[in-house]
Amino acid sequence: MKLMSTDETPPDDTADRWTLLRDAGVLQIKLVVDGLRDLLLVPASLIAAAVSLLNSRDGRAGPQFYELLSLGRRSERAINLFGACDNAPESVKRKEAVRDLSLDDLVRRVETFVVDEYRQGGVTAQAKDRIDKALDTLQETLNERRAPRKTP
Repeated sequence: MKLMSTDETPPDDTADRWTLLRDAGVLQIKLVVDGLRDLLLVPASLIAAAVSLLNSRDGRAGPQFYELLSLGRRSERAINLFGACDNAPESVKRKEAVRDLSLDDLVRRVETFVVDEYRQGGVTAQAKDRIDKALDTLQETLNERRAPRKTP
């Protein structure tokens, strides 16, 4: 990154000082709100996933986990953590247009590898079968407990 010397003037499309100070202050508030939301989402997502598994029927999970994800996505959009990038100079915005590899992309790549390994009958196929059996057993046990007991 090239630093600007004191003799140079900033490009005309840079934000003024007050806009920068405002954006820096708002970012701090957004970081705190985003962090608190994430702190709440960690246990909430684990609970929602468990509830979704417990409410599964015929191998289909309940909707609770994905409802929580939808709420999280809406809150992420509302927080708009990096919204101040709209005030960035065009040169910065152009750099932003280059798509970086996201964590979702990385997970997709790993998932593709695991699925391919499964289809070839590798270790992951055995692990999946064992996990499926354990989940089926858990679901059967829960269904038995939920079923009304008949008294003679």
